[in-house]
Amino acid sequence: MSLYERTSAGIRPTVFGTWLALLFLVLPVTMVVPVSFTPQRYLSLPSGVWSLRHYDALITDPIWLRSIRDSLIVGLSSTALAVALGTATAIGCWRVSTRASEAIRMLMLAPMIVPAIVHALGFYQAWVQFGLIDTHLGLIAAHTMKGMPYVVITVSAALANVDLRLEQAARNLGANLWQTLRMVIVPAAMPGVAAGAVFAFVTSWDELVVNLFVTSRNVYTLPRKIWDGIQDNINPAVAAVATILILLTLAAMLVRFVQAKRQESAG
Repeated sequence: MSLYERTSAGIRPTVFGTWLALLFLVLPVTMVVPVSFTPQRYLSLPSGVWSLRHYDALITDPIWLRSIRDSLIVGLSSTALAVALGTATAIGCWRVSTRASEAIRMLMLAPMIVPAIVHALGFYQAWVQFGLIDTHLGLIAAHTMKGMPYVVITVSAALANVDLRLEQAARNLGANLWQTLRMVIVPAAMPGVAAGAVFAFVTSWDELVVNLFVTSRNVYTLPRKIWDGIQDNINPAVAAVATILILLTLAAMLVRFVQAKRQESAG
């Protein structure tokens, strides 16, 4: 048997196992798509009749609209703050490059390591003292703290291979600190900034435990609405929301794939 034949024979079981694992992960998710078209008021597969009533509820029910609006407000605001603060932290640690900066990076991982229930309890106790319970500002601040570590990690990774002498060269050519930051450092860190922004927004959009502790009536995010909707009888509108999120995720992946192909072609 040739080397090519032996290699092909070894690869086939691996490919089969990969596809099997992929189907195991994807198939349960795809089941929510037909459920979202059920004409019934409870979770069920459509039997002959498909209905858009639950999608209609998402754009006509004021409670669903409010939850989507609050999630967007909190998600976009906390992402902007997390990107600004996390990028500044990562750039500062990159420029200093000491043991103290490494300690700061490790400390920034705490929100990712500590269990969410511990965070939620801590936020609740602190926000009660500051009067931030059940406010957009309080939830934005909490989500900002949970999103910052992702930005710090991704920006630090993007700057890991950037030579510090580029900054010195820019300063020697007459650029001041802000010009160097805007035209040299930030463009080099931009891939990490973009990745960190995505992670921060997804973290905020999916967050539930903290929301349950620090919000009540004034702030009503989408995860909170979904949680309330599954307490007694699961509303199929939840499946409609899940289907829309799946489609948006697939669209974002497709756009990124097309961009990567174009970059390969241009290169």
